[in-house]
Amino acid sequence: MTRDINDIIRERRSVFPAQYIEKPIDKVLIDQILENANWAPTHKKTEPWRFKIFREEAKDRLGEFLANTYLDITPDDKFSPFKYKKIVDKCKATDTIVAICMQRDPKERVPEWEEVSAVAMAVQNMWLTCEVNDIGCYWSSPVLKDYLSDLLTLEEGERCLGFFYMGYYNKDEKGESKRGSILNKTEWVQF
Repeated sequence: MTRDINDIIRERRSVFPAQYIEKPIDKVLIDQILENANWAPTHKKTEPWRFKIFREEAKDRLGEFLANTYLDITPDDKFSPFKYKKIVDKCKATDTIVAICMQRDPKERVPEWEEVSAVAMAVQNMWLTCEVNDIGCYWSSPVLKDYLSDLLTLEEGERCLGFFYMGYYNKDEKGESKRGSILNKTEWVQF
């Protein structure tokens, strides 16, 4: 059954790692998700999106790195063993984690916010591709993202904007979502 683009957009939801089931995502499908991200709009064709893919042992190492970074940067009186464990468990429960990075145009031909927006549009393409393929996903942007360069070598001008978690899930557990009326958010300008 082919789904209409309007339905795909409206049925897209954040699906979290605690909801994922143990079913691997085929690499061919991950490649398709990334290729669709690559077709996002980009001013001056800077194509600022960069993706670091973590699977299997690599995602578990990422989880340990993030949890240990949380331990290192958190004052003792604010540290939560629950949060530490949750960081590790979230990575273990996920099939694939994509570090969403942005490579700033070295010539700075466009404002930075436009490049951040282009990356966000690339992620929306990923999200819609996941939706149509029944893959749960969500974009998380914890402060820990700012420490990715301690684990990986990032290019000059490249920075991490967050992590995109992906995994198959039981579709019966997908949450509902509501939006307020677009009429309350729209003004038709007439002179």
